[in-house]
Amino acid sequence: MTVARHIVRSIALILPLVALTGSVGSAKDNVEIRLTGRFFAEPATVQLVVAVEPNSENRTLRVEADGDNMFCATEIQLAGAREQRLHTVEFKNLAAGGYTLRAQVLSNSTNVRSQAEQEIMVAGDGSDTGGW
Repeated sequence: MTVARHIVRSIALILPLVALTGSVGSAKDNVEIRLTGRFFAEPATVQLVVAVEPNSENRTLRVEADGDNMFCATEIQLAGAREQRLHTVEFKNLAAGGYTLRAQVLSNSTNVRSQAEQEIMVAGDGSDTGGW
């Protein structure tokens, strides 16, 4: 595949995501994802900061990178109202494709109190199948 085809393919994948980028949720949500970019080169290292308003019911912060061919997640235990507000999470070696970054605050193992999402794009030819 030529370089021009890679560029055209990447642009075709990126343009629809521009319209989708943003947070999902209502004003009462207490979680926010902060990114320094939306477009990355394969294999991507994506660092994000998740802001969580301290609340006595907060028990777990689950952060996911959900892509077409790759999924990874991490969980951070929260100390309710005593917990710090900002949490840094890093996903390494993300393969080419679109991803939904999702942060969920849970009050117990199954009850999602609030959620935020951001869309990102990792550009590349998709041939690197290295793990994370």
